[in-house]
Amino acid sequence: MPADQELKTEELTALLREVRHRVRSQYASASAAGLALPDLMPVLHARDAALAKVAAIGSVNPRPPGVLNGVIQAVKRTISRALDWHVRDQVEFNRGVIMALEAVMEALNENNRALTELASRAATAQNAAGTARDAAAAATRASDDAIAHWVQWRAAWEHNLDRIEKEFLRSVAELQAAFQYEVKLHHLNYGLSLEKAIHEMQRSFWADMERARDEMGRLIHSELRLVRQRLAAGLPAAGAELAGVIPQAPSAALGYDVAAHAERFRGSEEYVREKQRRYVGLFQDASDVLDIGCGRGEFLELMREAGVKARGIDLSAESVALCRERGFEAEAADLFPYLAALPDESLGGVFSAQVVEHIAPLRVPEMIRLIAAKLVRGGRVVVETPNPECLAIFATHFYLDPTHQQPVPSALLRFYMEEAGLTEIRVEALTSAVEMMPSLAELPGGFRTAFFGGLDY
Repeated sequence: MPADQELKTEELTALLREVRHRVRSQYASASAAGLALPDLMPVLHARDAALAKVAAIGSVNPRPPGVLNGVIQAVKRTISRALDWHVRDQVEFNRGVIMALEAVMEALNENNRALTELASRAATAQNAAGTARDAAAAATRASDDAIAHWVQWRAAWEHNLDRIEKEFLRSVAELQAAFQYEVKLHHLNYGLSLEKAIHEMQRSFWADMERARDEMGRLIHSELRLVRQRLAAGLPAAGAELAGVIPQAPSAALGYDVAAHAERFRGSEEYVREKQRRYVGLFQDASDVLDIGCGRGEFLELMREAGVKARGIDLSAESVALCRERGFEAEAADLFPYLAALPDESLGGVFSAQVVEHIAPLRVPEMIRLIAAKLVRGGRVVVETPNPECLAIFATHFYLDPTHQQPVPSALLRFYMEEAGLTEIRVEALTSAVEMMPSLAELPGGFRTAFFGGLDY
């Protein structure tokens, strides 16, 4: 092969290598950015082949060395040079086609590059979209978590709110109940205090009224006594009559044993003491009690048992001696001079059982006046006597004692006491007649109560 031909071949080969390298370095890969681009390598190979053919135009095939082959080669080169003018247009045409093919390849390469750029941008956008999608998913998950937590928090909040509301209402109810209780308690305490104050005022008022009434009664009694004394000073005969009705002490002239008479017709000491026990509570707080007509000392014994200081007087010397033997303070005395000699308001209480019926009727008011004068303020008087309103008393007990003067009706004795200034007078019937005479139970109840009630009062 001629040297210039070999040089052209080497240049063409180098050019092809450069073109191939340029194509590989410049043209985008078919799998660039994951996008299926048109593969330009077959076109590139076809172009290279076409360029090789174009480059071969006007050249002759090499032959082995030798004279004959050298002659043949020379003939071929001569013919090739002779035909060079004939194939020049074809060569130009082929080169134009190659250039057009390179332009098409360049356009396709630009298209591939544009598609690669677009794919890259699409991938970037897709990645951004994926990132955004992931961010959106993360945001959605966060939002879902936030919503779930909010739902849980709201449920817990509503539960706590309901519990707090219930506790608040319960506390309000308890406070209201406590307030109402305090109000009721204060109202009750106020009511009790007011009631107590009113009660104290009433008690003080009635105590003042009682004292005023006592003072008024005593004043009236004093005025009446002065009037009576003045009247008595002008009527000496009446005074003489009064002086002769004081009963005398029993004597042997009566013709019977007074103690035996009392044992039979009044009752044993135990019987009388049990009957008189009902009066002990009335004198529990008395300072000094006088028993008028103390007899055998039944009431004095009850006073000693109760721890109350008491003394007695009686007309019977035998009865007084019996009382002294038992350790009681007793004195044989007439009640009128004995009471007259006592200081006013010196006795805490006076007890007189079965005595007033032995006194002359005209002396009974005097006895009551003396008792009232000697009694301390607030002292008590108990007078027990047969009840003339009970008809059975006249058929049984009253006339069994020959020293009885006259029965004293309760209304009359009350009147004497009121005249003497005594207050709070109460009448109680004692010893129902039906107990002593069971046959009275056959009478109608109202009639029996009216005419056969208590034997004593």
